[in-house]
Amino acid sequence: MPTKTKFPLILLLLISLTWISCSTNKNAFSKRDVKKSEKLIGLHFANKQIDTLYPYLQRNKSGFDSLRKYPLDYGVFPAIRFDPTPFGFQMPEQQEGTQWNIPNYVEVPEPYDLLAFYTIPQLASLIKHQKITSTELTKFFLGRLKKYQPALQCTITITDSLALEQAKRADEEIQNGNYRGILHGIPYGTKDLMAVPGYPTTWGATPYKDQMISETATVIQKLEDAGAVLVAKLVSGALARGDVWFDGKTKNPWDTTQGASGSSAGSGSATSAGLVPFALGTETLGSITSPSTRNGVTGLRPTYGRVSRHGVMSLSWSMDKVGPLGRNAEDCAIVFEAIQGKDENDLTTVDLPFGVDWSKDIKNLRVAYLQKDIEKDTTVSGDNLRNALKSLEALGIHPTPVEMPEAVPYRGFDIILRAEAGAFFDELVRSGEVDIMVEQDQRSRANSLRQSRFIPAVEYIQANRQRQVLIQKMQDIMKDYDVLISPTFGNDQLLATNLTGHPVIAVPTGLDDENHPTSMTFVGNLYDEASILLLAKAFQDNTSFDELHPPGY
Repeated sequence: MPTKTKFPLILLLLISLTWISCSTNKNAFSKRDVKKSEKLIGLHFANKQIDTLYPYLQRNKSGFDSLRKYPLDYGVFPAIRFDPTPFGFQMPEQQEGTQWNIPNYVEVPEPYDLLAFYTIPQLASLIKHQKITSTELTKFFLGRLKKYQPALQCTITITDSLALEQAKRADEEIQNGNYRGILHGIPYGTKDLMAVPGYPTTWGATPYKDQMISETATVIQKLEDAGAVLVAKLVSGALARGDVWFDGKTKNPWDTTQGASGSSAGSGSATSAGLVPFALGTETLGSITSPSTRNGVTGLRPTYGRVSRHGVMSLSWSMDKVGPLGRNAEDCAIVFEAIQGKDENDLTTVDLPFGVDWSKDIKNLRVAYLQKDIEKDTTVSGDNLRNALKSLEALGIHPTPVEMPEAVPYRGFDIILRAEAGAFFDELVRSGEVDIMVEQDQRSRANSLRQSRFIPAVEYIQANRQRQVLIQKMQDIMKDYDVLISPTFGNDQLLATNLTGHPVIAVPTGLDDENHPTSMTFVGNLYDEASILLLAKAFQDNTSFDELHPPGY
């Protein structure tokens, strides 16, 4: 009998010791865990190989734990920085500055509410010639923000006191003959990823809804230097995803049963509804172009590195860009000139001038178009784009058909964004605060951040090597053209150009059969925003799609 009970007692003791060991080291892993992980990475190792690499993995885990003991400020960029420049690239000739035309004939409209849809030059004319004060204009837009916020849910913070202070200063300077330029006294809104002292910078997400950042984002400072007036911090979809934020869902003013699209949802919705003359947004993978299209405004996504991201939440260090959403291409150009340029606080920025020669003959532009992608769209959006091409042809533009690069692993590139986002929000996931975000479904940002922990570093590097191949293939196309015309959605252009860093502008092309706005996209060469802005302005000068605005506002 004693010999029969001895083995179970020893076994029970071993089980107990194992349980105690696991309970004291919850992060311990076994060789069996490693074996189970093989399917996730798509590789198979023999048991002898696992015996050999197991101690190495333990050292890796110890290194991970060591790294986590040293907190990182959100403003720290990785030492490895993305460079969009391909081999054989020739920098486009840059113009130094733009001659902005501020008209003399503009009057305060009747009814007064039409002021909401005036362009920047029209508003600048009223202010410069003192037909309206910046304070009056600022109070007008503050009133509209408060009036329509309940229906559109596009605003996180209305910056009343700051706005009125900036407007008062603008009025005093203008009255004293110190006119700073075309943006002096003009109200605007910014996506709430950009830091403004004294106000929350929420990133649209519950864990950060009370976050205060003491620094001023460079783009905000540049607009303040130009005399612009910040009236609101507008909705970003939670952590720059979609149009859902911690207190609601931002609506499209053309159809409030529909979201405004994301993640610069507030910027698109507020600009479209005439709650601000223009707004700043950010794009990593469509977050300027998508809300511009959905809400029927013009949106410029600049070349990667043209605009500083200092003081702006990062989603993907190698893909993020900051740009304007406005009434038309000229408004976007005005804002872009003010915010672009080298910034010592952002090492990815470039030291280049910017300007547009509006007198340049657009017939001299070399233009291509994605013929197959445009022709296969049988919806009203496709019809509108084809009609837009006819309008351009009437202006003397006869584009050459081309196709996007082939033999490229487009489906694999998403891990670049997700891995970098996972690194930026590492603490959010490890702390468990990611669990209190509003959206928790399969396509939510919260879920995306969790799964990022399972992206192997090797695959991230391989994706970036394939990205270099894509950069060269795009160069092979763009080197012969100044502008590439594309559908905004439904093809590989949006993903490809966000990865390669090329600038684009989304331009309204009318309404579909449900009275929802449609658009087309002009892609430019790296650092050549001037060409796409020039063509977009010419198109808008000869059509009226940019003058459409949602009824009831």
